[in-house]
Amino acid sequence: MPLLSLVLFTPLAGLLVLLAVPSSRSRLLKLVANGTALLGLLVTFPLLSGFDRSRDFQFIERAPWIPSFGAEYHLGIDGLALLMVVMTAAVGFLAIFSSWPAIQHRLKEYYAWFLLQQVGMLGVFLARDFFLFFVFWELTLVPMYFIIAIWGGPRRSYAAIKFVIYTLVGSMLMLLGILTLYAIHGQETGVYTFAIDELTGTTLAPHIAWWVFWALFIGFAVKVPMWPFHTWLPDAHVEAPTAGSVVLASILLKMGTYGFLRFSLPLLPETSANPRVIWIISALSIVAIIYGALVSLMQKDMKKLVAYSSVSHMGFCTLGIFALNPAGVSGSILQQINHAVSTGLLFLLVGVVYERRHTREIAEYGGLLKVMPAFSFVFLITALSSMGMPPLNGFIGELTILQGAYKENFWWAFACVVGIALGAAYLLWLFQRTSLGELSEKNAALPDLSWREWAVLGPMLLFVFAIGLWPKPYFDILDRPVAKIVERVRPGYYEANKIPNPLLPAPASTPRAAR
Repeated sequence: MPLLSLVLFTPLAGLLVLLAVPSSRSRLLKLVANGTALLGLLVTFPLLSGFDRSRDFQFIERAPWIPSFGAEYHLGIDGLALLMVVMTAAVGFLAIFSSWPAIQHRLKEYYAWFLLQQVGMLGVFLARDFFLFFVFWELTLVPMYFIIAIWGGPRRSYAAIKFVIYTLVGSMLMLLGILTLYAIHGQETGVYTFAIDELTGTTLAPHIAWWVFWALFIGFAVKVPMWPFHTWLPDAHVEAPTAGSVVLASILLKMGTYGFLRFSLPLLPETSANPRVIWIISALSIVAIIYGALVSLMQKDMKKLVAYSSVSHMGFCTLGIFALNPAGVSGSILQQINHAVSTGLLFLLVGVVYERRHTREIAEYGGLLKVMPAFSFVFLITALSSMGMPPLNGFIGELTILQGAYKENFWWAFACVVGIALGAAYLLWLFQRTSLGELSEKNAALPDLSWREWAVLGPMLLFVFAIGLWPKPYFDILDRPVAKIVERVRPGYYEANKIPNPLLPAPASTPRAAR
């Protein structure tokens, strides 16, 4: 069975069914959209049960697509892609489910764009053909543009256009890098192909590799977004509907870091390991960590505070990647998952109070613990998770990144510690200003969490504890893809540091008598 195609096209099949439902049947539209999203999550379970972590890419599907210039329909997953695909399906389902009471107009269009968005995001993580990857990468722009532009806040048009312009410029530069790799590979071998496995062996002159690296870098950095390419993000988050902010923070930003891990490092290992490149990217990451946290401390709007916190947290992820050691890379990937859970929860919680009060101004709240104790409890756990408090999910990710950063440079680790401290400051400040203190009359009658809100928040809250208490399964899945990345950019790293290499067979056990 073509499992990956099933995962990829389940949202598209649901979209076609949705288009056949009359626009006046609002409840049926919601049931079809939510049922499709749930089915999209369920069809990823065979991938989890059938995945062999001792092998590389699995469930391969390959068919001719545009043979005239070497583009194929080529899908496959390794441990990294597996986690991203399951995360996308899970977050997509919860985001769509959270929209049930919040969106009441143009429902068919709203859910159609979300299902199309799922197709694009899943395709990015499944594609093993660079051209196919780029098609899915660009596809994700269109649904998010309309989600922000139609169902967003007062400045939605500005935010939507800014989002598209930034990401489109980055994408065009990335396309130039892809085409350069494609052309040089064709000149070397006589075979013009976009197959990632074959492009990995392309030999580039150092000066060409340098420019290809930075062309790809800008495309991925805008999506992360790294400082100084981040300015589209706060506007997009503030104006997007709650579900749009959840998908944007939890999935779309991870496409950028995934690009670094899947393409920049394996395709251009010498340039990625160049000390000048590492110095530049580590400096940008550290600026993002500190700058994002300091700006979060100054915000009066809850959504904007969470948006800038994403800039800070994603700085940890890019710093971990370019530490170029197993701890940094694996910690970065796990922290990307943690960020999807914790920041997704924060945006959902902001949406809960916004639907009741229709304001996100922090000064408008206070004393919510007295009337919304369940909400305040979830809010506190989420804040502690986001700041990296043990035994919650954020702790193990930040600790592993800190370990990887310290191995390379003491000052990187010091900057991480400062960022963690500032993160605790703005998150606790936000909780204090909203849930503690005096209760105003405007908030005295606010209802606590409903069963539907618990149904959305509960699974994510469960992952906060599950990852924090038992992260081993995630590290086990990531061992092999991380080892491939590290060995690609730093050949012999495992042997030189006397670390067991997951790419090599385990040594045979010594018989007891011989011992």
